[in-house]
Amino acid sequence: MLKVRSEIDIEWVSLELYELEVTPPREDFELEVARTMQVAKSGETGAVARARELYRRFGLDPTRVRPSSEALLRRLKKGEPLPRVNSLVDVANALSVQLQVPVGLYDLDKVNGDELVIRLGADGEGYTGIGKERVNVAGRICVADADGPCGNPSADSARTMITTETERAAWLYFLPVGDDDIDRTAELVAVFGRGLTRMV
Repeated sequence: MLKVRSEIDIEWVSLELYELEVTPPREDFELEVARTMQVAKSGETGAVARARELYRRFGLDPTRVRPSSEALLRRLKKGEPLPRVNSLVDVANALSVQLQVPVGLYDLDKVNGDELVIRLGADGEGYTGIGKERVNVAGRICVADADGPCGNPSADSARTMITTETERAAWLYFLPVGDDDIDRTAELVAVFGRGLTRMV
């Protein structure tokens, strides 16, 4: 069973997803995509300031390195589409925009060791990002396994990314979310990721 701990003063919510059947992007998710676009355009998302404040608490400028939730929101406000990756990542992106909470997703069969640790990156630490070159996490909030950092609230790693082969995953909300939001996460994971969810 997944274990998540933090070495820094941060509130988070972690979920373990299992018995997943991740598929390529699903057409029946278009209603949720449209809902996300509408929420973004109307300004009815969660408060952007929460993630910005999290970054500032750790000495990061959120206008230079943006939380993933805000980066996605800015993209939608410019009229660009919500990125479609696969059935599980699509759910994470939609909820991240709607709640304005960065989400980390990690394939647990690619994670080394029995726990994920939320901590600050050490000097020189980084990883290859998804669709990006090296992501530097020195002095930044990151998530690490026994092999080192594998994600942060701005970008996850290629090493532990979610694919259509993923059967077990860790889902991290980098800020507190309500019980209704957790229930909605579990519901969307069940429908579009065809998997089960438990709090850890």
